[in-house]
Amino acid sequence: MKKKQEKLYWRRLDNSAKIFPIAAGKKYSTVFRLSVLLKEKVDSKLLEQAVNIALEQYKSFKVRMKTGFFWYYLEYNPKKAIVEEEKEYPCKYINPKTNNNYLFKVTYFENKINIDIFHSLTDGNSGSMFFKEIVYTYLELKHPDVFKNERVARKLEYNTEDSYVKNYDKKAKGNASVKKAYALKGRKIRLGAISAIHEIIDLNQLKEESKKYGATITQYLTSVLIYSIYEENYKKYRGKKPIKVCIPVNLKKYFPSKTISNFFSYITVEANMGKNNLDRFDQIVEFVKNDFKSKLTEEEIMKTMSSNVKIGTNFAIKIVPLEIKKLLVRLSYIEIRKYTTTTFSNIGRMGIIGKYKDYIENFLKLIAPEPVEKIKCSSCSFENKMVFTFTSILNDNKIEKRFFNFLKERNIDVQIESNGVLDDISKEIK
Repeated sequence: MKKKQEKLYWRRLDNSAKIFPIAAGKKYSTVFRLSVLLKEKVDSKLLEQAVNIALEQYKSFKVRMKTGFFWYYLEYNPKKAIVEEEKEYPCKYINPKTNNNYLFKVTYFENKINIDIFHSLTDGNSGSMFFKEIVYTYLELKHPDVFKNERVARKLEYNTEDSYVKNYDKKAKGNASVKKAYALKGRKIRLGAISAIHEIIDLNQLKEESKKYGATITQYLTSVLIYSIYEENYKKYRGKKPIKVCIPVNLKKYFPSKTISNFFSYITVEANMGKNNLDRFDQIVEFVKNDFKSKLTEEEIMKTMSSNVKIGTNFAIKIVPLEIKKLLVRLSYIEIRKYTTTTFSNIGRMGIIGKYKDYIENFLKLIAPEPVEKIKCSSCSFENKMVFTFTSILNDNKIEKRFFNFLKERNIDVQIESNGVLDDISKEIK
C-alpha cells in the first residue's frame, strides 16, 4: 500500500519554482551549491548511504520533474540518488537524465561534500536543512561509536505547501524599479568555466567593524561590495546606470510557514553613484542602511511577493500551453536580468548540534553567475568564520581583490581560497 501511494504522489511547483525550469539552461542554470569541509577525507560509499537515508526523512526531495500541458510538476522518484566525485564547475545545469532524474546532485572531493540544488526544488534556507541531515547521517555512519549515544530521531516539522499563495495580498500594489542596472564590464573567461573565490572572514572582527557604522553584517558587506564594484569596474567604464544589488529575503521571518518549498523574496539596493554622491565608503554604507530600512518592511516585502504571485496565478497566463510559455518566459527572463547588477545572498549561521561540530571545518554557499550578472556573491557562517564567496565568469579578479584589501585595511582577518580558474588569487593578494 505504501509503495502504491508513493507512485501516485505528485505536487505542483510553488509560485517561485514555476519559472525556473522554463528559463533554465546551460547559460541560466538557476542552481545553487552548499558545501561542507570536513576534517577528514570523505568515504564515498558511506556518503551515498547517507544521502539515501536522509531522503527517507526528507521525502519531498525524492522527486523528479515531469512535463504537464500548462506547467511542470513534481512526482515521486523511485530511483536511488547517486553520489559522484566532483569533476565539474560548481552550480552547473543539472541534467536529470544523467542524475537518476533527481533535481539535486551530491558530489565529493577529498574532504569536501557538495550538494547542487535546482531552485525549483527549494530555496537556500530549506536546502540547508536537507544538507545538514545528510552531513549528520554521514558522520553517524562514519563514527558509530562516537554518535551511538548522540544519535536521536531528529524531529522534522515541515510541509510542501505553497506559502506564497497562502500569504499574498491580492490588493497589494507592485513596487518594482523601472530603471535598468549597471552591468559589469570586462572580458569573460572560457565558455562553461566558473571562477569561485572564497574569502574566509573572522566573524567577531567583522561584527565589531559593522557596529562602528551602525550597520548589520549584511548591510556592511553589501556596502563593501558596491564600493568594490564602483572602484574597480564602474569608474573604469564610466558607468551611468545605478549599481543594483539583489538581496534575497527569507519570508519565514515575516510570515508563518513550515514549508520545505521555496519561500523567499528579495529587496534591491539601488545605488545611483553620481546622483546620490556615493564616491566614499561612509556615504555608501549610510545610503545602504537607509535603503534597507525603507525596503525591508512587511509592507514593502508584501508588495514584492504579491506582485510575483499575481503573475503566477493570472488566469490568462495559466491557460497558455507550456510550449508557448517557454518562449515567452525565456525572452522576458533575459530582459528581467538587466535590472540587477549582482546578487548577494547571505543565509547566515549554519547551526550544527552536539559533537558533529568537531568534524567540520567550514561551510560554503555558491550561486551561479549569469551572462548579465557576471558576478554573484553569497555567504554563510559557521562558528567564528564567515565565508564570503564570489562566483564569476569575468576574466579578472579585481573586484574580489578590492573587497579583500578593504577588509584587511580595517584589521579584519581574511584568508583566501579559490578553485584556480583565474591566476591564484591567494598568491597575488598582498
